[in-house]
Amino acid sequence: MFNFARKDTEFFDLFVENAKFFNRGAVLLDNIIKDPNKSSEQSEEILGLETAADEINEKIFNKLNLSFITPIDREDIYSIASELGIGVDMIQGALQRILMYSAGHSTQRSPDLTKLLVESTEELVKMFKLLSDVKNNQREILDSVHKVSNWESAGDLIYRSEIGILFDDAVEAAKEHGASRAVIHLIKWKDILEDIEDALDHTKKVSDMIRGVVMKYA
Repeated sequence: MFNFARKDTEFFDLFVENAKFFNRGAVLLDNIIKDPNKSSEQSEEILGLETAADEINEKIFNKLNLSFITPIDREDIYSIASELGIGVDMIQGALQRILMYSAGHSTQRSPDLTKLLVESTEELVKMFKLLSDVKNNQREILDSVHKVSNWESAGDLIYRSEIGILFDDAVEAAKEHGASRAVIHLIKWKDILEDIEDALDHTKKVSDMIRGVVMKYA
């Protein structure tokens, strides 16, 4: 019914822009997890992520309201844009929590988790770039969906392992330094790890939505 190759590719271009914000947030998060000293110097960009992503979504929703014919279902456009915005919000939430908590050095495998998040968001950017020519790019898009799914599963394993280690370390730290300090560290990093894992889970949700579009139109 719709020709994805037509000249009006603005919806897809805007999806790419918001996916890039998702990825940029993941990169910032990865940098700060690896080096907490970077949090203050990157705080301004961190705070601007959500606003910038919201502005792109506003363009998408305005264009959707004015468009009689859309390249994919209106509901799909709205849902994808909304979920990309939620993904950026999740990343910003994790970043702000690190700043608010003055969390300090991360748990041992937190960088492995944020690395998966960076790779997954990079793959989302790639998928959205390919989506405007879905028929020719079907195989490549689905390969990317598969990668994101695998990385999300790998992230689940890292997350569960790190939470277990956090609790074990808290018990040992309580013996040496007192329970209150150990509990505070546990609460801080449990929350942060949950935020990162939620964001990684969300990349799979968005990639599954892209797969749904491919199944409809390829």
